[in-house]
Amino acid sequence: MASTSAPAEGAGLAESLSMHGSTEKLSSSAVNRILMEFLIYFGRAVFFFYPVYLTGYMGLSISWVLLCLMTITWWKKNRQWKDTRIGTAIEFVDNETHVINKELKSTLQMASWVHFPDVEKVHWLNKVLEQAWPFFGMYMEKLLKENIQPAVRLSSPALKMFTFTKVHFGHIPLKITGIKAYTHEVDQKEVVLDMNICYDGDVDIDAEVQAPIVAGVKGLKLKGMLRVILEPLIGQVPLVGGVTFFFIRPPTLEINWTGMTNLLDSPAFSSLSEETIIDIISSLMVLPNRMCFPLIDQVKVDQMRFPLPRGVVRVHLLEARDLLAKDTYMMGLVKGKSDPYAKLRVGNRNIKSKTVKENLHPKWNEVYEFVVHEAPGQELELELYDEDTDKDDFLGRYNLDFGEVKREKEMDQWFPLEGVQNGEVHLKLQWFSLMTDPSLLSQSADGLACAMLAVYLDNASNLPKDHKEITEHHKHGKHSKEARLTRKTANPNSFVEFSIGEDVQKSKVAYASKDPVWEEGFTFFVHNVKTQELKVQVKEQEKKTSLGSLNLPLGRLLNTSNMTLDQRFQLERSGANSQIKLKATLRILALEKPPPKIILNPPQAKQQKSQTNQGSNGSVSNPSVATSSSPALSSNNTPANQASSPTWAADSQNGSNNDYLAHRRGSFLASETRQSSPSTSHMRRYDSHSLLSDNSIASSRFDLSEGASYPEAIRKHQGSFGEIHLTVRYANLRNKLIILVNACRNLFPCSDNGTDAYVRLYLLPDQTWRHRKRTQVKRRTINPVFNDKFEFDVSFEEAQTRKLDVAVKNNKMFLTRERKDIGMVMIDLSAMDLAKGSTEWYELTLPGLKKSS
Repeated sequence: MASTSAPAEGAGLAESLSMHGSTEKLSSSAVNRILMEFLIYFGRAVFFFYPVYLTGYMGLSISWVLLCLMTITWWKKNRQWKDTRIGTAIEFVDNETHVINKELKSTLQMASWVHFPDVEKVHWLNKVLEQAWPFFGMYMEKLLKENIQPAVRLSSPALKMFTFTKVHFGHIPLKITGIKAYTHEVDQKEVVLDMNICYDGDVDIDAEVQAPIVAGVKGLKLKGMLRVILEPLIGQVPLVGGVTFFFIRPPTLEINWTGMTNLLDSPAFSSLSEETIIDIISSLMVLPNRMCFPLIDQVKVDQMRFPLPRGVVRVHLLEARDLLAKDTYMMGLVKGKSDPYAKLRVGNRNIKSKTVKENLHPKWNEVYEFVVHEAPGQELELELYDEDTDKDDFLGRYNLDFGEVKREKEMDQWFPLEGVQNGEVHLKLQWFSLMTDPSLLSQSADGLACAMLAVYLDNASNLPKDHKEITEHHKHGKHSKEARLTRKTANPNSFVEFSIGEDVQKSKVAYASKDPVWEEGFTFFVHNVKTQELKVQVKEQEKKTSLGSLNLPLGRLLNTSNMTLDQRFQLERSGANSQIKLKATLRILALEKPPPKIILNPPQAKQQKSQTNQGSNGSVSNPSVATSSSPALSSNNTPANQASSPTWAADSQNGSNNDYLAHRRGSFLASETRQSSPSTSHMRRYDSHSLLSDNSIASSRFDLSEGASYPEAIRKHQGSFGEIHLTVRYANLRNKLIILVNACRNLFPCSDNGTDAYVRLYLLPDQTWRHRKRTQVKRRTINPVFNDKFEFDVSFEEAQTRKLDVAVKNNKMFLTRERKDIGMVMIDLSAMDLAKGSTEWYELTLPGLKKSS
């Protein structure tokens, strides 16, 4: 906020002294540097404090000092503002076209399918909604008056006269701006759809609270992503057993209040009122809560409304580095550090870490556990803040989809913070599966959970009206004369309180019923199955008195079928026939290890053939992948090697997974190549006419010798495999590397009708699944036109050290054991002028195949 000053320089001097103080003897250069730093520090101190002394010596007012400080601060701020404007103007001139395109997209609020190619536009569905919207309004009017209105009246004595006087959902229907369907990541018996919904309607609802008090809503904006699950798929009409929908993350909401509630539109109350309504929506439709509609009788509502979670993720918040310094002193003249803390959010669960005082490289070393209900889809939302007395300053955020953790099983890496100039956070994430094998149970020594308990609360029956009725029943019996002559009391407003140790969770309130229905789900982490127990208490809302209780030892679940109890339980200290129905399911947390890297050791015949080829071709120096001294690849491991070979071949059938697995195997082979002797070889390296680097070639550029994994038509092909047209440039204003895949020409025809081609990109050395980019498939053509744009979040300096690995692939396999590659090319970005950009045709080649003359 302000430039460095005397105290800041003193901090640097202290660091220098502490650094040199650890050595026994200082060199002359170090002494000179320390003395120079001390003189600079002393000079700055004199420069800052001498005017204050001079003002006091001359008898001037302190106002002159304050005026000077304000003038200096204003000048610095004005200077920084001018520099920022000039820099922005220069960057705008350099990237005028891209800035205009970006602003147009944000201004026009383009739909999600414009930015994400896997999200489809659904004009036909919006037309259906437009036609059905008046009937939806009729249904909502009936729902509000027949269901919501009685519930509101029972919630409080002050709302006994609450009435909806007008319900009109307007003429503007809900719009679906994009829809994405999941096919590979989900079970075959379900269909998962993610719908981006946007509602900016002219809704008009009026309600009368009491005779003179009228409240209402006129105008509503709602935006979010709604997940719809159609399950289970069945072999009879209607083909779907039920429909479940929910928000993975809370949606955004804006409300225009009318009547007496118009006060809520003021800045002081608008955020409070909207957050309250969002909390109500979250309790109904945000994970783990779901809205369910069974379509057949055989489907169990409890399994639809509260299915078992996908797993548990253990998050280790370790440390951060290079955070922004937000604390300043002396009106911004002295720049300090920050007091960082982290906020973690998964669904409706929010956690705040401890605060590390005055540290830009904080270390927390804290562990949190989260139940994951949907993966992919559910995210870990991490935000860092600088703690202040008035308002905490933002230090960056990072969102991570749990689908990646489920795929990788374990992640331990630094993640770049978004929304700020610099900063990284170090996280370690572990995926735990939910098992039913009691032998896997092991109590954690560090106090972490070893199991998870899922409880589905269904209903209760014959609850006493209040605690007094319980007392009278135990004192006089069920049919005492005093009990019969007692004034009739209303049915209780009850809720259920669950607790395991210090973890306490409460259900919603069921109003005015002796047979309440809740239909809610809860999850608990269990640290000791044999000693802990689930405590259940049914309580009355107003007086918080107990209407009945139940203690369920968790060790009892270990001996039941599927570790599940689904029955009615008799309540203690309650009525004679008071029961509660719930379902308790225990699952053991089993840590899943990352899949081991597959080590490929080809048969001995191929090794001898490779050695023969090496001897006959003395001009080619092919390093060996393994030697006889290597324990991992020795001849003693022949059975394992024979088992791994068909595994690799089978993996080549798995569509997009083939790219990722090939890179993982290639990484291992490349590392072994650098460590082994050049005595034998079963790998060859190929080059292309693009910009290549022999020192760091991509792992995907290696393959088996003689091109054995390619179709016969490709192996016998004479000539070029085609060319690809790429545009590579760097957007300085957005700090992104832009890759435009324009088109291909003269590709190898994989069939009589051409080729079903697509392009796959990796920005090396990032070769994980989440860094993979690919275009859409262009079918039956050897000259496909893609016009796809991809962006990589890297700095300009880092982009100049990277390499771009491009592969053109055939989406339609020849045979099950054959590769999909049509051609590859490697582009060394360090040899390009990324600021100006480059648009060129690159020739495609294939690994393991000799280029024909």
